[in-house]
Amino acid sequence: MEYYLDMDPAYAGYEKAAYVLLPVPYDGTSTYVKGADKGPQALIDASDSIELYDVEEDYEPYLDGIHTSSPVVTGSETPEEMVAAVRARTAEVLRDGKMAVVLGGEHSVSAGSIAAYAEKYPDLSVLQLDAHADMRDSYLGSPYNHACVMRRVKEICPVVQVGIRSVCIEEKDELDPRTTVYAHQLEKESGWMERAISGLTENVYLTIDLDAFDPSLLPSTGTPFPGGMRWRQVLDMVDAVNASRNIVGFDIVELCPNPHDKSSDVLAAVLLYKILAKIGKKVGRCG
Repeated sequence: MEYYLDMDPAYAGYEKAAYVLLPVPYDGTSTYVKGADKGPQALIDASDSIELYDVEEDYEPYLDGIHTSSPVVTGSETPEEMVAAVRARTAEVLRDGKMAVVLGGEHSVSAGSIAAYAEKYPDLSVLQLDAHADMRDSYLGSPYNHACVMRRVKEICPVVQVGIRSVCIEEKDELDPRTTVYAHQLEKESGWMERAISGLTENVYLTIDLDAFDPSLLPSTGTPFPGGMRWRQVLDMVDAVNASRNIVGFDIVELCPNPHDKSSDVLAAVLLYKILAKIGKKVGRCG
């Protein structure tokens, strides 16, 4: 696995890196389109097309150091084993004083990284951008199925959900109307962003399931659903959280690459770089 971005190898080493990318090529519990295990590599491959200068932030995040780690798992583990492995690797990176950024893989991988972050930040809250609530207690025999990931996270720390538009009746009572922004409310409620941020603590972990985006923007995901978020809505949400809270970690999951259309891969790779640019510029690492 080559490293993220076409950059000078001097900025890709572990020792000096501010950010460590943890690819988790796991797709053991997905139930519709398979292929999310290919997502981390597709994102990394697409990053070769990105310019290293972010024009919007007037910043070059790669100068902070971005290390691409070896994959956490190979895809043969049970969901429970995978979550434990992700938690352990994330905790190791955090102990070294770096930000761990998890690249999925299906959304179940987030349970491991969030658990590790919650150990370091007792006041952690999670902002979920997603089409699906992922609040089932168990699904197909496992409490760590991708459809249960936010139920497990909710047991650890507060959760704010944005872009939700696919919910089963069993999940309805788990969704707090004060901290849930449904996709249909994005156009009708002018204060949705402020409402979402008000439910977050000082230290925030951002989990982005790429099906949060409307499939007209990002079709290559395992469970696309119409009526999703726009590119600028997502970036504005990240901007607002970054301005008023501390984004201490994040993940990007559920890229299911299509060999005939690379636009989704590029969007995911650019999104990662944009978030690093916003975080890095705020703390003034290299700018």
